[in-house]
Amino acid sequence: MCPLLYAASLCTVSSLAAAWAGTGSSILSALQDLPLAFWPCRSKMEKHLQVISVLQWVISFLALGAACTLLLIYMFCTDCWLIAAMYTAWLIFDWNTPKQGGRRSSWVRNWTVWTYFRDYFPIRLIKTHNLLPNRNYIFGYHPHGIFCFGAFCNFGTEATGFSKKFPGIKPSLATLAGNFRLPVLRDYLMSGGICPVNKNSIDYLLSRNGTGNAVVIVVGGAAESLQCAPGVNSVTLKKRKGFVRLALQKGSDLVPVYSFGENDAYKQVIFEEGTYSRAIQKRLQKILGFAPCIFHGCGLFFGNSWGFVPYSKPITTIVGEPITVPKIEDPTEEMVDIYHTMYIKSLQCLFDKYKTRFGLKESDVLYIN
Repeated sequence: MCPLLYAASLCTVSSLAAAWAGTGSSILSALQDLPLAFWPCRSKMEKHLQVISVLQWVISFLALGAACTLLLIYMFCTDCWLIAAMYTAWLIFDWNTPKQGGRRSSWVRNWTVWTYFRDYFPIRLIKTHNLLPNRNYIFGYHPHGIFCFGAFCNFGTEATGFSKKFPGIKPSLATLAGNFRLPVLRDYLMSGGICPVNKNSIDYLLSRNGTGNAVVIVVGGAAESLQCAPGVNSVTLKKRKGFVRLALQKGSDLVPVYSFGENDAYKQVIFEEGTYSRAIQKRLQKILGFAPCIFHGCGLFFGNSWGFVPYSKPITTIVGEPITVPKIEDPTEEMVDIYHTMYIKSLQCLFDKYKTRFGLKESDVLYIN
C-alpha cells in the first residue's frame, strides 16, 4: 500500500471512531472519505450498515447477557478478579434499579445506529391521537412477532421520533424480568428505557413516577410468538386481562397499538397443537419464560440463504385512541371484563381502519385468540 493511500485510510479510521463515539458525525459521511477505489457505492454501504445495526441488536439480545456472565465468572479466576469483584458489588448494590424506573439514557436512545436499524425494514410510527402529559398510559402492543422489532425501535429508541410525536410522554417498554439479572445486558436495556414486565416495576412507573408515563406491554407474550408467521394476523388476547386490571387499579388509560408487518420479519416452523414438539415448546416456555421458536431469516451475505438476519419487510406501528380508565383500587371481574371488551373492540377497529393502507386486503381479518 502506498504511503498516500495508507494515510488516507488512517484518516478514515479516525473519522469512523469519532462517529461511533457519539460526536454527532454520521458514520456514512466518515466512510465517504475512503479512496474511490475502496468505495463500492453509497446505497450498498448504507445497506451494510443497516444489516450490522440489526444484527448487533439480535446478537446482543440473544447472547450478550450469557457471554458477560461467563466472562465475569472467568475473570474471578484471573488477575482481573478485582475488577470482577467491584462489578459484582455494584451489581448487588444496583439490583433494584430496574424495578424503580430504570436508568434511561437520552444519548443511547439517540444513537445513530438506531436510524440504520429503522431504515433496514423500514419501521414507521404513526400517531392517531394526542396523549395528555398529565395522564399515565398502558400501551398494549400487538403482535409479538419473534423479536418485537417494531416495539423496540419505536419505544426503546428515538429513531422514529416518539418524543416529538408525543411530547411530554415517556415510554417504557416492558420485557422479561430475567434479562435484568444478567450483567451488562441489564444496563444496555435500561439505557433504552426498557423495564421488567413485573408488578413492582410497572407499579413504580404508574404510581410513584409522576405522570406522562407510558408502559408498553406486549400482551400476547411468549405464547403469541409461537403463532407468528408471515401473513398471519392473530393476537393472543381473550384471556389476557391482567393489564386491564392493572390499568383500573392505577387509573391509567389503555392504548391499543398494532404493528403491521411485525410477523413478516422471520419465517417460523409452527408445530400443530397436540404434537410432541409443540408440547416441548410449551414446557420450555413455562420454565424459561420465553418460547423457544424455530425460525430463520436471510443470510448475511446471500439474501436467498437462511440466517439470523430478518427479512427487510416494512413494519408500521399504529398508536390508537386512548381509552379513558377510572381508578378503582379493587375492580370487580365484571368491571375488568367491560374494559377488556372495550379494548378488544378498539384494537379491532384500529386494525380494520388501517389494514388496506399497509398491504392487506379488505377481506383480511384480525383473529383474536
